[in-house]
Amino acid sequence: MSSPAVSKVSEKARGTKQTVSESNIVSDHTTSKTPRSLKSIQSPDMSHDHSVATTREIQLDNKRPETVKEKPSADVRMEEKSAVKGKKSGSKKESQIPKGGRLKKLAQENPHQYIIPLLDLYVYQGKMEYAQSVFDTCMKHGRFKDLEVYNILLQGWAERGNIGAVKKLFSLMTKSEVEPDINSFGSALECLGRTKPLDRELVERIIKDLEQAGMTLNDVMLKHNFRRDSREVVLAVIQAVQPEFVHPLPPKLPVCSLEVVKGMYSETTEISPKAVFQLISKDEMRSKLDLQWKTEEKECIRSVEEDPHPSQHVLEKRKILAEHKGMWWRALKKGLEQQKKKQSYKKTFGHMKEHVYPFMTILNDDDYVQLMLESLPKFAATSEGIGTLHLARELGSRVNQRYIIRKKRRSLVAEKTQKLYWEYIQGLMKENQGDRWTHREQWQHLLHHDQTGPSLEFDTHIWPSSVTLKVGNFMADILLREIQIDANISTGKQEQKLIPGLYHMYAYRSMKQVGFIKPHPLVIDLFQGAKDPDLPFDSNILPMVSPPLPWTSARFGGYPLSATKLMRCKEGSLQSQLILDKAETPELHPVLDSLNQLSSVPWIVNKKMLDIIIDIFKKEGSKELDIPLPSSVYPSPPPITSDATPEEIAKIHQERAAMRKSQAEMHSLRMDMLYKLSIANHFRDDIFWFPHNMDFRGRVYPCPPHFNHLGSDVTRSLLQFAQGQPLGEKGLDWLKIHLINLSGLKKRCSLAERLTYANEILPDILDSADQPFEGKKWWQQTDEPWQALACCMDIAEAVRSPDPEKYVSHLPIHQDGSCNGLQHYAALGRDIIGAQQVNLHPFPVPQDVYSGVAQMVEELREKDAQNGLKIAKTLKGSVHRKVVKQTVMTVVYGVTAFGGRHQIFRQLKDAEVLSENDAWYAAGYLVLKVFQSLGKMFAKTREIQDWLTESALMIAKGGSSVEWVTPLGLPIVQPYHKKNQVWVSTTEKWSLYHNDTTNAKGRPDAQKQKNAFPPNFIHSLDSTHMMLTSLHCQRSGVTFASVHDCFWTHPCSVDLMNEICREQFVMLHEQPILHNLAKNLVEKFGELEVGPGMRIKHGNPMEILKVKDYVEKVPETGEFDLKNVLESTYFFS
Repeated sequence: MSSPAVSKVSEKARGTKQTVSESNIVSDHTTSKTPRSLKSIQSPDMSHDHSVATTREIQLDNKRPETVKEKPSADVRMEEKSAVKGKKSGSKKESQIPKGGRLKKLAQENPHQYIIPLLDLYVYQGKMEYAQSVFDTCMKHGRFKDLEVYNILLQGWAERGNIGAVKKLFSLMTKSEVEPDINSFGSALECLGRTKPLDRELVERIIKDLEQAGMTLNDVMLKHNFRRDSREVVLAVIQAVQPEFVHPLPPKLPVCSLEVVKGMYSETTEISPKAVFQLISKDEMRSKLDLQWKTEEKECIRSVEEDPHPSQHVLEKRKILAEHKGMWWRALKKGLEQQKKKQSYKKTFGHMKEHVYPFMTILNDDDYVQLMLESLPKFAATSEGIGTLHLARELGSRVNQRYIIRKKRRSLVAEKTQKLYWEYIQGLMKENQGDRWTHREQWQHLLHHDQTGPSLEFDTHIWPSSVTLKVGNFMADILLREIQIDANISTGKQEQKLIPGLYHMYAYRSMKQVGFIKPHPLVIDLFQGAKDPDLPFDSNILPMVSPPLPWTSARFGGYPLSATKLMRCKEGSLQSQLILDKAETPELHPVLDSLNQLSSVPWIVNKKMLDIIIDIFKKEGSKELDIPLPSSVYPSPPPITSDATPEEIAKIHQERAAMRKSQAEMHSLRMDMLYKLSIANHFRDDIFWFPHNMDFRGRVYPCPPHFNHLGSDVTRSLLQFAQGQPLGEKGLDWLKIHLINLSGLKKRCSLAERLTYANEILPDILDSADQPFEGKKWWQQTDEPWQALACCMDIAEAVRSPDPEKYVSHLPIHQDGSCNGLQHYAALGRDIIGAQQVNLHPFPVPQDVYSGVAQMVEELREKDAQNGLKIAKTLKGSVHRKVVKQTVMTVVYGVTAFGGRHQIFRQLKDAEVLSENDAWYAAGYLVLKVFQSLGKMFAKTREIQDWLTESALMIAKGGSSVEWVTPLGLPIVQPYHKKNQVWVSTTEKWSLYHNDTTNAKGRPDAQKQKNAFPPNFIHSLDSTHMMLTSLHCQRSGVTFASVHDCFWTHPCSVDLMNEICREQFVMLHEQPILHNLAKNLVEKFGELEVGPGMRIKHGNPMEILKVKDYVEKVPETGEFDLKNVLESTYFFS
């Protein structure tokens, strides 16, 4: 509903200085005169002032970029194309381009790609005249239909108190048939509050329109996105016409009504103590909080390769590097100023040419230069160079991160967050925490009593890929232009001879042309020789030294200042965020509470393991123990002698190329290990936390990418729970069983047999703990050697303690699902045989589905061999567990027969029993037998998989992306669309393109939607099971962490966690999951028509006219009794 009150200005408002004449405002935007307050931007003198945007910056240009040589091919996902200067813009081809076509697309179809970030930036900078000019120019080519565009401008003009501009926007909203929301009305009231004298009559009319639109003043005060002092301004305006009005308290949120959490959120449910107070004092926590706040933008970490007594050679290299850094700083700053000056004289828009200059005015020039300099050491990590796209994305994202932090500080969101954050931490520090508040509820309680200042659910406007890459590409181009190195530093000559330090080149990756920026060998040698001890990291890729902010909605949680997405998805994709925003908040509470539980687990570094690993890392690594070797240990390339034949020379060149590739790969792995170990060493004496978020399927991940418990064997061995627990009666047994599980031995044995074996080899375990490298080295023969060594040390300390039951262990014990995807399928289909194979049914020893399939395949092969089939005879003795394991494991995730054939081919090839041709032919035979065996073993599973696949295909063919809601209330949408390649920017060397995923209305990719639905649906179920387990563990006082379908806890609580795990799996699958899914799909897509000739595996295609005709026919299930899971020891083990 539009607001006539705002469309008409009272006589009193007309007379104020802050307004403009009514005739200028209500007339159509294409004919209106420029308001008095906007005339200043037309002054020609401003074109020489580069501290602000100029007139040229806000004009439009419909020419294509002159340097683009050709359109990108459709099969390239994200790539560069070489650019050629001098192409005439007046060519016949270009003259056929519709004038304003690009602007119309930007304005009408996808303003999030560039327009919204640009308007948001101008509002942040207070350049409202520029923002309005961009808006007005775009409106000439088509009206905006996105309410967010209007609200951004309304917010900016409201801060200025320009009621005329606000009135004009409401008028345009009416013409564009865009309905105002609570933020629109809130901005109108704020604007009136900043206009003197206050027009009470207009305030009353706005309130009336607000109420006619179905909203209330309480909604304004509770839901409007307030900035700085706007809450107090709006409250004063309301109280001026309604003196009795007081700021309302937030209503009590409705309790989540989902069946799977029924009773969990009742008022009598208690949350077990959080026990943070047991780990750290209040003063220490205050210091940690202050440290976290100070390092939110960047933190330098000392490298573990730092030598306290560097050699003279290293010192000389550091001196040369320092001189070059000073030279590079000056060159980059000068280059940045020159390029910005050129950009400021260019026109803002044009066909495929959105302007980058405004985004290069966010930070100081020194900040941009520092970001560029910090990227240089990464070039030394590889001789192969860095992908231009990757470098552009990283640089642009870092600028965006700093912009968001500055926005939070300017709007006072940071100040209010810091105040409430400390109050929240104090609540966690209280000893009496056996109350009924989750982390989310505790934060909401604080907000409930602090209805002042800005809104904390800050719309960060994380830039889409188009803007991020544009900014990063601009900076990458400056790096390439300005970085030079003295060619004589290797010769010792005094004369300086500067040559380019970086080069742009192309390489082919998977049949695609990809651009790289490659360092000169002297640059690599300089950085590697200097061994810079400082490693800069942004805070949002490091663990936190204080507990993370709890997730309270889809837009608030994680790091205090750095932008954190609740749902990570394809870069720039909006669909997931849009459906999260539409979801009822109470229904998201279980998901948010589970993320908060996982994020609240405090961790410490296992210092014993860290010291051992660092020592090996410094001593040139160990290939056997997965510690990357330095490239220096590789032998020198073979020389080419004068008498070498052409064939020998060609062979030497091949060997050199292979050696360079191996060295580059090993150096990259070593740098990755350097980051992990340096971060671990930095936090060696600290307690730290991992903020968590999830992907679009609901699978949960820690936010810090380098160092977390989802990492490799090395990384996991370095992590322990900060809060230890006494082993108790069975804790030591579980430590021993855990060790045998890590070893990869006794997989088909019972727990009792594994425990017996651990006791038998106890001397080897103690020897491993005492003499890891001098003794028998039993631990080095295990599947996960570093975790095994950590476990050996914990067992040694426990058995040697006076009372092992009182020994406090910090080591996490893992319990893995038995082919978890097939477990969910077997439970959905109630497949009796399948359920037995994946340990849903209790057995004295664990069942192995891989061995079961291998046995069935062998029986089929033997039968074919008896019938005279040659390939079946050839494969005698070659069919075993390892050959079929990967295919069985991935079939649940949608592997095709072709993909499965490749998997089996690799196993047969590695066995070196068959020739390559025979192995390929045999793989084609075996993959069919594997699928045939799985079809018998999981008959109902196959029907469900086909039903999911065909339902998704029908929905995608109807023009929609597949959406569903998990049993835990999380809305999910598959972000797979047809490729829409978009130009990003052009330099003298290259043009950058990327696939635009920001348009939520894009045409879905039917093939990807179809193939991905079954595995994505199963992933959403295993995530739901994990979240339910985490919630119930929290209420039972059990420490819980997870790596997808691998659950971690203390040794003393393994039995309780397993009990909760089994109960929640049964409870989850007792819900009518498939029928609820069918109902959900029918509600959303049921009326979509199905094209003729649609092939389906089940049913008559002639009877399927609409999607609902097929989806409603839910596959029937078998007779497996889910209650058996409650007694299955090896369900998770």
